[in-house]
Amino acid sequence: MTIHLGQVYELVRYPVKSMAGVPARSAFLGWHGLQGDRRFAFRRLNDKSSFPWLSASRLPELLLYQPVGLDETAEEPTPTHVRTPDGVELPLAGAQLQGIVSEKLGSPVELMKLKHGIFDEGQVSVINLATISAIGNEAGQNLDPRRFRGNVLIAADSTEPFQEDGWIGGRLLFGNEAGPIVSLTMRDLRCVMINLDPDTAQQNPSIMKAAVRLNANNAGAYGTVVRTGRISVGDSVKLVVDA
Repeated sequence: MTIHLGQVYELVRYPVKSMAGVPARSAFLGWHGLQGDRRFAFRRLNDKSSFPWLSASRLPELLLYQPVGLDETAEEPTPTHVRTPDGVELPLAGAQLQGIVSEKLGSPVELMKLKHGIFDEGQVSVINLATISAIGNEAGQNLDPRRFRGNVLIAADSTEPFQEDGWIGGRLLFGNEAGPIVSLTMRDLRCVMINLDPDTAQQNPSIMKAAVRLNANNAGAYGTVVRTGRISVGDSVKLVVDA
């Protein structure tokens, strides 16, 4: 059974984990998510855990660093530089940027590139605009969707929030019948990242509290790519479920 849900509102890749995102009108959805998404991350050298990657939950200011430029010779879309909050553009792989991040964190880090990306859970995250709106209404704010760091923002025909919960176990088909498909595997359990203003990195705990009250802190869904292909803003989004 195929159910029309709505359309793709926005596509965003995050080249460097926890830095600002880069919107795209169109992107190739490969086996490891959107090409160029979360391929770089800073590793905390003193952290011996299984997840040593630096995130904005530890260094909120990381959100204010913007990947820029594009290496046309790279296999995937790859930024060449990062614009700091002061407006200075530094080489992504340069020692100066690494030194700044280390100093702000108070411990050494090194930039690493992982071919298949560095993800918390699934390779693709989707969220419906109505879900963001509901959390904002509960918190008394008009929320910027960037707080939720989704790869695919969906403008569903229905204004019902948290529809994504009901999509788990189904498959999202983008565009025509030959388009890419993402199998949705789990709800997106939120962390303090949604409390961080993407323009200032200031925290507002009321956002996460609203998500907890409304939907046990779940907002959006994670998925795995089961058919690759190009996805574009404006593409139709359909839910495919087994009858």
